[in-house]
Amino acid sequence: MINRRDLIKASIGAASYAMVSTIARPVSGHGFLNYFGQNNNRRPNIILCMADDQGWGDMAYNGHPVLKTPNFDAMASEALRFNRFYAAAPVCSPTRGSVLTGRHPNRFGCFTAGYSLRPQEETIAETLKAAGYVTGHFGKWHLGSIFKNSPVNPGGYGFNEWVSAPNFFDNDPILSKNGSAIQFKGESSMVTVDAAIDFIRRHSQSDQPFLAVVWFGSPHRPLKAIEQDAALYSDQPEQLQHYYGEITGMDRALGKLRNELRTLNIHENTILWYCSDNGGLKGTNRIRGHKSEIYDGGLRVPAILEWPKRIKTPRTTDIPCNTSDIYPTIMELIGAKPDKKLPLDGTSLAPLIDKKMKARPKPMGFWHYPAEVIRISGNEDMSVLLDAQKSGKQIEDKWLCLDANKNRKFPDDEFPGHSAWLDWPWKLHRIETKGIVTLELYNIAKDIGENNDLSAQQPQRVREMKSELEQWMKSVVHSLNGEDYQ
Repeated sequence: MINRRDLIKASIGAASYAMVSTIARPVSGHGFLNYFGQNNNRRPNIILCMADDQGWGDMAYNGHPVLKTPNFDAMASEALRFNRFYAAAPVCSPTRGSVLTGRHPNRFGCFTAGYSLRPQEETIAETLKAAGYVTGHFGKWHLGSIFKNSPVNPGGYGFNEWVSAPNFFDNDPILSKNGSAIQFKGESSMVTVDAAIDFIRRHSQSDQPFLAVVWFGSPHRPLKAIEQDAALYSDQPEQLQHYYGEITGMDRALGKLRNELRTLNIHENTILWYCSDNGGLKGTNRIRGHKSEIYDGGLRVPAILEWPKRIKTPRTTDIPCNTSDIYPTIMELIGAKPDKKLPLDGTSLAPLIDKKMKARPKPMGFWHYPAEVIRISGNEDMSVLLDAQKSGKQIEDKWLCLDANKNRKFPDDEFPGHSAWLDWPWKLHRIETKGIVTLELYNIAKDIGENNDLSAQQPQRVREMKSELEQWMKSVVHSLNGEDYQ
């Protein structure tokens, strides 16, 4: 792993080297064009929730034989449930970046865990803030710093308020409230939801709708469920007691959040969208692959969308969807148009919400670039910040970021790492190691485990999908090289 405090070069594979440098985020406002149609009703509130390392099968409603998730189950039975929802990447920071931008994370150099957003990117918080929303972030950030005055903290990317951790966090966490370290007490997921509820209560009756991004730190390792949750699984191995217990703790926090929306009488016109940031941990998945892999076990995640005002009857969908779809969907639902015309990899799911989408309009591309993880210790960083505050000091954080204006350029004909092209039901894997490319083809509808490689039997399909995948990767490299911002 790379320790960001060493200020060393980040190795990103033999194909190319990008200079990693400190950045100064522009502070000027954005000129957004936005419109909200002819309906004068209040625009919906928006809550985007995300788990940390919860796999697709880690839900009772998805058939898990042990887990107890009554609140997730209730939400799934009353809302729109996605059976085939994918994270944009098999690790956390990139997927979180895809939620905020609607773009594949490689486009802005967020290759793997620990990389931040680029200053040139435009986030959902910035867009909604310009459209009149009040915005808050709660829980795991992992897209930059949580220090005050840092150019890549949540405030630097459009959040009015934030109670955030630099990475995953456990019970009794130290969190950064707008840059100031505060010691909290309680189970980690409940601490996160309580911070969000405080924000929601204060803004629920104002003229401004709100965006609350609620990113849990569970069930990320190291696993430490509170006693009452671990005890529910006392017949399981100790590690699974805590893994399942952390998910149950998160379930209880989600239930409290849903109940609060009903107490405040705002649940009818609040979009509540839940998913995970990547597939489950090794040894916990029931399909091939796990976190950090491009097989479905590393990408496929649970997802539920609740909005009673518009989704009046519960249902499930088998249409493949993606975390990159969240941004364009929200933009269409509220009628906001960002000023920047950056290429998006996501597609609006508004037609799906309205029962007008029969199939996904375009394929999905995945690309796990062979970059080293940048190490961020949530507990260590927050303890340093808290100790500095006690002595009256302020930390001046120098965060590393792949700034499009300072990077060396990447070749657009070299695509190292593991990539895939999902054109339902077909999924083509392209695995490049030391210049050698291996191809695998699976029919996911018939082979959920990706066990039966059909590439030798479908040579024409392989050629066509490989060409489409490589054209997409070429466009990603062009974005990475800064061409979108010119």
